[in-house]
Amino acid sequence: MKTEHILIIRFSALGDVAMMVPVVKSLAEQYPHVRITVLSRPYARTFFESLAPNVGFMEADLKGEYRGVKGLNALYRRLSAKNFTSVADLHDTLRSKYLRMRFNLGRNRVEHINKHKHGKRQLTSQSDKRLMQQPTSFENYADVFRRLGYPIDIRFSSIYDTTPPDLSQLPACMTGKKPGERWVGIAPFAAHHGKIYPVELMEKVVERLGEQDNLRIFFFGAGKTEQQQFNDWAARWPFCVNASGQLGGLQQELALMSQLDAMLTMDSANMHLASLVGIPVVSVWGATHPYAGFMGWNQSMDNAIQVDLPCRPCSIYGKKACHRGDYACLTTIHPSQIADRLLQLINR
Repeated sequence: MKTEHILIIRFSALGDVAMMVPVVKSLAEQYPHVRITVLSRPYARTFFESLAPNVGFMEADLKGEYRGVKGLNALYRRLSAKNFTSVADLHDTLRSKYLRMRFNLGRNRVEHINKHKHGKRQLTSQSDKRLMQQPTSFENYADVFRRLGYPIDIRFSSIYDTTPPDLSQLPACMTGKKPGERWVGIAPFAAHHGKIYPVELMEKVVERLGEQDNLRIFFFGAGKTEQQQFNDWAARWPFCVNASGQLGGLQQELALMSQLDAMLTMDSANMHLASLVGIPVVSVWGATHPYAGFMGWNQSMDNAIQVDLPCRPCSIYGKKACHRGDYACLTTIHPSQIADRLLQLINR
């Protein structure tokens, strides 16, 4: 009899891949006899290679070795040699659909994610908006495994539940947290303008936080513009550190996040990274909305900062230009509202 072996496909984006972790870990723990292989881009190895004994990882360079149809055919041949018994397509894009089609022809058991696009269109409609909670990504992922014959109860608190983070590789300024000291992470940027709280307002948030004794702020973000901004802020305020500018990648960022008391993020990948290490997150929402199903794992809606406007949400991913032209969904959020919520969280 064939060993049960599930192939999970999800190539991007970082936040969506991170949201797979609670589901895959729960699947692995509740079906320890089943082998699981996650196929994704190289950066995702950090999430899955030590997640559970029965979880493996395969990376796919879709811009190089496996580029185009020829590359996907080569990738399929490599995958088919693994003798998978089931395939879970958690991406449902052109590349994953092609691989799915090949596996279907090979008579594998294949299921794919339902993204509930109709409900999301109603959520963002400007003429017939229906402000209703959509199924979360976690629920959508779990539903794929249910249809494959593996119903799961998602139970997850942190990737460091069984193995503590390796803090030995962190710079000295990011270790040795003193008694009574509070550490806060801030990730003030996102992929799209409709999800970014204005820089001049974020500065007021930082200034308000800086009025507190024994508080340190660590900035997270990878872009060149972000790094310059972080360096400027770190030079201006001695209690601030450009964390991402000193850390050596995702694994070290997760290790540092696990030491924080709380995190402030946009609707961005960093919200999900902090969620994976069990840290409470205050999240700021502009053009997007938690009802689209992308709230971080185990995060409270009480910590989602947003304003009620008839046009919100106008976008699922924050890509669309503002209908009003002024991004009032972000500019009307007062800095004190964000800072005070964060302080309430860390002063409990």
